[in-house]
Formats: sequence, C-alpha cells, structure tokens
Amino acid sequence: MGLFSFTQEIAMDLGTANSIIIHNDKIVVDEPSVVAIENKTDKLLAVGTNAHLMEGKEPPGIRTIRPLRDGVIADFNAAEQMIRGMVKMVSPKRRWFSPSLRMVVCIPSGSTEVEIRAVRDSSEHAGGRDVYMIYEPMAAALGIGLDVEAPDGNMIVDIGGGSTEIAVISLGGIVSNKSIRIAGNDLTADIQEHMGRVHNLRVGTTMAEQIKINVGSALPELEDAPEPYVVCGPNRMTSLPMEVPVTYEEISHCIDKTIIKMENAILAALEQTPPELYADIVRNGIYLAGGGALLRGLAKRFSDKIRIEFKIPEDPLHAVALGTGVALKNINRFSFLIR
Repeated sequence: MGLFSFTQEIAMDLGTANSIIIHNDKIVVDEPSVVAIENKTDKLLAVGTNAHLMEGKEPPGIRTIRPLRDGVIADFNAAEQMIRGMVKMVSPKRRWFSPSLRMVVCIPSGSTEVEIRAVRDSSEHAGGRDVYMIYEPMAAALGIGLDVEAPDGNMIVDIGGGSTEIAVISLGGIVSNKSIRIAGNDLTADIQEHMGRVHNLRVGTTMAEQIKINVGSALPELEDAPEPYVVCGPNRMTSLPMEVPVTYEEISHCIDKTIIKMENAILAALEQTPPELYADIVRNGIYLAGGGALLRGLAKRFSDKIRIEFKIPEDPLHAVALGTGVALKNINRFSFLIR
C-alpha cells in the first residue's frame, strides 16, 4: 500500500540540539540539528550525525551550521535544507514521486508571530503541504501521557538545548507560561568557561557536552556519584597537551548560577498560576521533560527549593517528539493545534 499512499504524515520535534521525526508511531529519525554546506555552491553536503562529525573540523571550503538558536530558526535557508534532508531519511527508497506531506511541528511557547511564520515557511519550502504547529509544553504533556483536555492543572518544565519552556496546562490550553532562553546549551557554555578559567584548558562545545553527560550534576552531594571524568586538551597559554580529571562536585558549582535562573523562572510561572490550578499542581507534581531533565540531581534540587514534587517521566528526552506524534494522530480533534 505504501507505494500508492499519496499523503505522508510525519511529526517533527525541531530542536536546537536534536531533531526527531515520528512516522507511523515510530521514531524514524533522531539526529543532531546540524547541516554541512559547501561555501561556493551552497550545496548540502551532510545533515544530522554526518554533519555533526564535521563540526569544528571543517576545512575552509565547508561550513557547518546549526540552523536553530534558542529554540527558534536563526538561519532560514539552512533550516529548510535540514528539514528537507531529514524528511528524505524517513523514506530513502522512494524515488518515483514525492508524496504530499502533512506535518506537525513543535515550536517554543514564547514564539513571536515572525518566529512561527519562519517555522511554517521552512516546513512548506521543504515539501510540507499541510503544516500544523504545536507548542512544546503541550506536546511534552501529551508525550508524558497526561489528559490535557481535563479540567485539571498540570505543570510541565521542558528543558531543551536552547530554551526552557514552563507551562501550566488545563482544558486543552496553556493557562500560564514562561519561556526563557536559558537551557542545556548554557550549562555547556558554563562548563567550557570554567575549564578555561580554572584549569587553563581549552575545550570545544562537544567536549563540554561530554563532561556534562558524564559528570554533570545539579547537586554537590549525590548518593550515586559518577567517577571523575578525565578531559584531554591543549593548555590555553602554552598549547601543550593536558589531562584534567573533573568531578561532579566541581561541575555542580560551575553550573549553579544557570540552574538558579531556571528555578526563578519556575517560581515566576507559579506566581501567575490561578489558585485552583496551583492546588492541582501541588497534588499532581511538576513534570520535567527534555534532555535537561536527565541532569543528575536536578529533580531533587527543584523539589527541595520549590517544595512541590518534580517527576521525571520514563523517556524525558523524547517526550516532546512522542507528544507531537499523538497530535498528528488527533489533528481533527485537538483545537489547540496552530494552522
């Protein structure tokens, strides 16, 4: 039947760090949001993992671009090429014709009209005939398995690569929301700056990301402590090679200021919440989604500070993408989708 299906339906979580595509209820593409482009011809050379491997290593004739910054499109042409390249990955064997494409794409809840139009235009130029959009916290709530149309208050904190989305959801709508451009990439930048300042060690974004994954922690004391992570790189002054063991306690101190900003944003969103919904949130807890939810000790730190239980769902990293897939199946039912 696939040969004669004239409409292809996909759900896309267009993220600052990673982009995910869901097709037929399955994650079929999960790639870094990077493209490699030839300078002279502007021809697309690689997309996703292949482009990510070139990052920081490209010769003069090639440039790698991350089309999204802080959750929104910063380079329109590169975004269009990336979406087109990733859509091709869904059905690489299809050669005879390109089917009509129905898409549901995620956008940050704090997006302006211009940013929303940029996502719509990029998706349409990449082949989308029928493009719907959904706010990220709403998609995260659907992905976690919450009943978003119930008259019950649920709070979602979605910490992505470029933005942290905080929203209170009830009756199929976002009642109050706070979108801040502080997220996982800022934690990575903190680690980069710390390694240079304290250890005189020059580390790139990829290495700083590895440090965050291996020994990143929101708390200076953990029950299940990771082993120190050995970082290799050049000395900033002499350019001679160095090896520095990094502990989770050290990283927890260097990312502390960024996490305090996230805590303040959550408190600001709770301040705007109507009392009836606030009572629901205290009872139901607050759900953490996005890659940032995987940071060791983060849920406990937030719970201790805000005095409401923070819950991490089974797959926080893919919650937004899975929720976008749910929205795709219920396009005619969900009134909160943006056309």
